[in-house]
Amino acid sequence: MENITQSPALDEEVRREARGPSLVGVAADLARGVCRHLVAAGYGCLLEVPLRSGRRADVMALGAKGEILIVEIKSGRQDFRTDRKWPDYRDFCDRLSFAVGADFPQELIPGDVGLMLADRYGAAAIRDGPRHPLAPARRKAVCLRFAQIAAVRLQAKLDPATFVAP
Repeated sequence: MENITQSPALDEEVRREARGPSLVGVAADLARGVCRHLVAAGYGCLLEVPLRSGRRADVMALGAKGEILIVEIKSGRQDFRTDRKWPDYRDFCDRLSFAVGADFPQELIPGDVGLMLADRYGAAAIRDGPRHPLAPARRKAVCLRFAQIAAVRLQAKLDPATFVAP
């Protein structure tokens, strides 16, 4: 059987996703706990999902009925104060939440988003963010991208040579 070469059908951004997430330190621990919580609640999760806007969602979760949740991880006060991009995530999810550690000053988190308290072992929802349903066409596009990124990342784990440049 011939060797199979890389397909140009996968766009370059999705192909780069084969490398997987690069969260480290406190953010990685919080993301781990958030994903454990969401998986227990019936969601599938991906870390560091690139959005068509050029932003990257720290955690994107897809529920059984197609609901999409984005969770922005904040490792500390300075991380929150310097981040002005998080409102852009609303265009790609039904609900938006922040996840913070126990020592984070929770009063900094705006009331119009959800809030999770997390550590590396799990998370608890302090409050749910308001629901703002995506338009059907946007939902389909986000769900398809989620699925393609998940499949590419899985394939990269199963067969890393698939994504090695010739």
